[in-house]
Amino acid sequence: MGALLPYLIKRSEIIEIVGASDIIFALSQSGVCAAFSRVSNQRICFLNGRPDEVIRSLFYNKNNDSLITVSVYGSENFSALRCRTTPIEYIRRAKPDAGFPLFETESLKWPGFVEFDDVNGKVLTYSAQDSTYKVFDLKNYTLVYSISDKNVQEIKISPGIMLLIYSRKKSCIPLEILSIEDGKCLKSFKHLLHRNKKVDFIEQFNEKLLIKQEGENLQILDVRNFQSIEVSRSEFVTPSAFIFLYEMQLFLTFRSRNQDLIISYCKADPNDPSSEENACSINISEILTGKCLAKIKAGSLCKQKNSSKFQSTPSEALGDITALYYDEEREEIYTGNRQGFLHVWSN
Repeated sequence: MGALLPYLIKRSEIIEIVGASDIIFALSQSGVCAAFSRVSNQRICFLNGRPDEVIRSLFYNKNNDSLITVSVYGSENFSALRCRTTPIEYIRRAKPDAGFPLFETESLKWPGFVEFDDVNGKVLTYSAQDSTYKVFDLKNYTLVYSISDKNVQEIKISPGIMLLIYSRKKSCIPLEILSIEDGKCLKSFKHLLHRNKKVDFIEQFNEKLLIKQEGENLQILDVRNFQSIEVSRSEFVTPSAFIFLYEMQLFLTFRSRNQDLIISYCKADPNDPSSEENACSINISEILTGKCLAKIKAGSLCKQKNSSKFQSTPSEALGDITALYYDEEREEIYTGNRQGFLHVWSN
């Protein structure tokens, strides 16, 4: 890989963790990605192929057992996204350079983007240069269809369908629902809006459309028959994020940042005198009831000695978590912290 750029050498916080069979990938804030073997608990290799490569995100493609990295390069002034796929088997052999680039014909300069849709098995790219969206097959990366329309402001993806949100008119917003498989239009309509009030969000949840304007009630519209219900603005405050639980026909909302359980990292309020010392914990809770099924906290774990400068105590490992990943196959939790360390939690 050659000599890394100075800012890539410095250890920084872990921002993303991805598991693939017996390999764990950890991505740092500085853009360095490392692969670790869960068998030997040793680092296998770095995924950065060039000294000026800054990896921005990771995606494990289960369709062909490969890891996709999305990167920017210093030689391009970090202005364009570049995608690369590498078979997991080659990474296991410490041969990350055996991969190949993806979507080379696409201009993915900001505000262009690439989005991987594991549910539908599709990849969505957007080229701001010519206002074109393209849909690729996630199995073989072949182009399925493209959408070229400067009036399309945003695209939302749900199982089987895509919602196209067009430029807002004074009192309405044009919407279109397409089949994710072939891009055919399934429904086209205009939704009436309150004038002079901004749209907080528009989300697609199967056949339901969630629309919220500033200071107004939440509208839930059934696009099959256009029947709608409203949720009072006093009962539904605009969230900062959604998680859609398609199998359970539920959605979670978050106001600050597996279908049955949710794993969360909690820190005690430092100004709360009643909180326990080292009260940081990882909680496994049941979504429907909110019941805490398990908790990982320093006080309940065996104390261990620091046999090396790289080993952490349970309290230190729980102290400043910045990324969390649950491996369903191995039933393990992986966490990364602000100091750039990766920890494994298992029974």
